[in-house]
Parts: sequence; structure tokens; C-alpha cells
Amino acid sequence: MSVETHYLAVFTSDKTGPKWRAWRAMSEAEQTETARLGVAAVAAWEEAHRDSIVFQGGPLGPTKRIDDEGEVTDMVNLLTVFMVVRADSHEAAARLFDNHPHMSIFVCDGVEVMPVLGD
Repeated sequence: MSVETHYLAVFTSDKTGPKWRAWRAMSEAEQTETARLGVAAVAAWEEAHRDSIVFQGGPLGPTKRIDDEGEVTDMVNLLTVFMVVRADSHEAAARLFDNHPHMSIFVCDGVEVMPVLGD
């Protein structure tokens, strides 16, 4: 018997990878049209999965890192968008994102899904 659990889903995107290179190679009109289609597709995905979405989350901006010595630095990582979902299993949570528009239309290349531990 499974118990529904919350999972943090973090979309990843290599800002130096092939999807970003292809995006940057598009004309402004092509980017605008792709974004229009992508936003509509994301809205449709969210509607189809609304019962699984616990927290909508959103896009992530520039990153600052503070280390154990208190030094703050700017950095670039793969983290792009996040949300919290509920599912009966870790596998089911990951499968929610199969062919998600952020990967099939936009420039994300994966989604890292991890259980939220504790209460």
C-alpha cells in the first residue's frame, strides 16, 4: 500500500548546452512564437495535473552562494524552475514530468524529483 508523499521537482537546464544554443540561434519572432506555444502548453499541463500540484513554484533567478566562511559569490547552476507535487511513489512523481513542455518546447533538459522529508 502506498502513501501519498510530497516531492520537490526542480527543472534543470544547462545554460551552455545545445538547447540554449538552439534557442539563442532563433530569431526574436521564433522565440516569441515558441514561448507563446510553450506557455499555453505549460498551462494545459498544469490544468491536467492540478490535483497533483501542491505548490506552483516558479522560475528561479540568478544564484548567490554563501560558503561556510561567509563568502558570498555569484554562480551559475542548472536549477531553472521548481514546484512541489504529490504522488503515490517517487517513480510516479518523476513520471508526472514525462514530456513536460519545459523540456519538449522550452530549454530544460531534465527534472530532478526528490521526496520532501519530515512533516
